[in-house]
Amino acid sequence: MTRITIVTITYQAVEVLQPTLDSVAAQQHPWVEHVIVDGASTDGTVEMVKAYCQRALEEGRHEVRMISEKDNGLYDAMNKGLRMATGDYVCFLNAGDRLAAEDTLAVVAEVVETRADGVRPAVVYGDTDIIDGEGRFLRHRRLRPPQKLTWRSFRYGMLVCHQAFYARLDIAKETPYDTHYRLSADVDWCIRVMKRAEELNAPLCNAGQVLALYLAEGQTTQHHQASLQERFHVMRCHYGLPLTLAMHAWFALRATKRKWLDGRKNVK
Repeated sequence: MTRITIVTITYQAVEVLQPTLDSVAAQQHPWVEHVIVDGASTDGTVEMVKAYCQRALEEGRHEVRMISEKDNGLYDAMNKGLRMATGDYVCFLNAGDRLAAEDTLAVVAEVVETRADGVRPAVVYGDTDIIDGEGRFLRHRRLRPPQKLTWRSFRYGMLVCHQAFYARLDIAKETPYDTHYRLSADVDWCIRVMKRAEELNAPLCNAGQVLALYLAEGQTTQHHQASLQERFHVMRCHYGLPLTLAMHAWFALRATKRKWLDGRKNVK
């Protein structure tokens, strides 16, 4: 049976966390580990998680573990979660985000377990939808995952949302998050995981459906300009400066065209 660890990082998240916890608790897959790494919250987040842990213990279904202590930022906390994880695959689900359906983890496990060649994928990935604070669908994520994914695919942008990227734990632990980045270490981490997969000749498998519901206005969105600067640096490190400059020129043209088309729609 494929064991799956979900890691959720929290800090002062009491207003958005409960739907995230509920979406993991509702999973039909029989082996789920939920690791919650809290940054010493004081707003009721810790009490909410303790109640969640107690409920999981009473129901005897999923295993839930939590630590609450000060950290050195989001990606330091994610590395703590990696060290705590014990499943075969790991995915990071932020406070406020949700698994797409009650069978999401069962779908991921089925992709792993039904491969004809018996080779365990390095990554199982899928689509993401954007939701508002009430869980209402807003739109499909603009960047869509390709059927065939490689580490080179991310030169076109982060085609797979971090919350829909299930990495094999042995590979994930070999490639912890680079904490020099404050906003875009997830992009760098995904690329490095996929590079390692290529070295191991391990496949990357598209689940073919929506795996994550992403809450609009996350940390990266709130710090958009700084995030873009970091992502430029990440791309330059992995793809070289000439290609990164060329791709960003293309991004700018694409954004301009999209604004023009949106303007025409509004006029109509």
